[in-house]
Amino acid sequence: MSRFTLRIWQVMLGGALAVLLLGQISPVNAIYAINIDVMVFLFGMFVVGEALSRSGYLDMLARRLFRHARTPGELVILVLFCFGILSALLMNDTLAIIGTPLVLGLAARSRLPAKMLLLALAFAITTGSVASPIGNPQNLLVAVNSGMTAPFVTFASSLLLPTVISLAATWLVLFFFYRKELGVPLAGETGPATAPDPALTRIVQCSLAILVGLALANIIASLFTGAIVIPLPLIGVAAALPVLVFSSRRVAVLRSIDWCTLVFFAAMFVLMAAVWETGFFQSVAGTAGVTSVPAILATSVVISQFISNVPFVALFSPLILQAGGGTARLMALAAGSTIAGNLTILGAASNVIIIQQAESRGETLTFFEFAKIGVPLTLLQVGIYAVCLGVL
Repeated sequence: MSRFTLRIWQVMLGGALAVLLLGQISPVNAIYAINIDVMVFLFGMFVVGEALSRSGYLDMLARRLFRHARTPGELVILVLFCFGILSALLMNDTLAIIGTPLVLGLAARSRLPAKMLLLALAFAITTGSVASPIGNPQNLLVAVNSGMTAPFVTFASSLLLPTVISLAATWLVLFFFYRKELGVPLAGETGPATAPDPALTRIVQCSLAILVGLALANIIASLFTGAIVIPLPLIGVAAALPVLVFSSRRVAVLRSIDWCTLVFFAAMFVLMAAVWETGFFQSVAGTAGVTSVPAILATSVVISQFISNVPFVALFSPLILQAGGGTARLMALAAGSTIAGNLTILGAASNVIIIQQAESRGETLTFFEFAKIGVPLTLLQVGIYAVCLGVL
């Protein structure tokens, strides 16, 4: 008898259908619960990511970026810090879409465990995004709700140092669990480089230029105005347009993008809205205490596993502001709700994107495989951020 395995998007879709059938949320409220901005942004990034992979340009970038690594340990360090830095500028979900096929190709060519590099990617883009107000949606929400006048300066001055230390700690944790694999010489690359498609390469280079340009425009605008002037959906659509308009392979790209992940997110929004309407987690968050930075860190990590970090921050940030605010508390909220993604797969949307992308390419990470390394890593990182925020 063949083994039947449910994928994560199927589980989430089943949960959303269950709350609809049980009447825990009305069909109208379910439709309104789906965040169209997120869906449009992800769709645009999936188009760019698929075109990058098909063009062969992504393979070329990976070879150039990681060719200087002489050992598996150096390769993991490069993955951690390159993607960690980029996630602070391009948003972690974007890097999850682009980075998954890149590290899978890297693992195949270097004959390294794909799971190890997938974990390195997931932890890198989650941890690296802590240090920037545009690294992830919950950080942006903290910056906007608190009315920070210089969000990039505030985040960097409070969170850059612990984030760099946390990336280094991530390497140590991965080395502990994969010391056998990291203790051998790096195998030479196997197989020829993917033959690039010149026409599609030029188009995806244009898409990347638009993506980076709009991200830089947001950074500059936030430095002078404190606001993000270009919304995420517009960035996603603008980056995808060159592929959709000018590429002769647009139909193949559209057929191959990760539609299952889009289904997952739509279902997740419905399920989280149903949970939200119970009022249970609001009461838990309200009684957890907003005066203590350790309590904020711990509460953020735990509750973000159940209602996702963005709705948690939407609930918790007004409580902190009502209690007097304070940079340390707000930064603890941003850090805790973000590194919650390192605890379990469901702690961050970027984790789900990575696993869905990996499954479509024949690889995966189970909940236990992720948590086995993610739990000790998260506990270590909570301690790092607590110390650097001056609470211990």
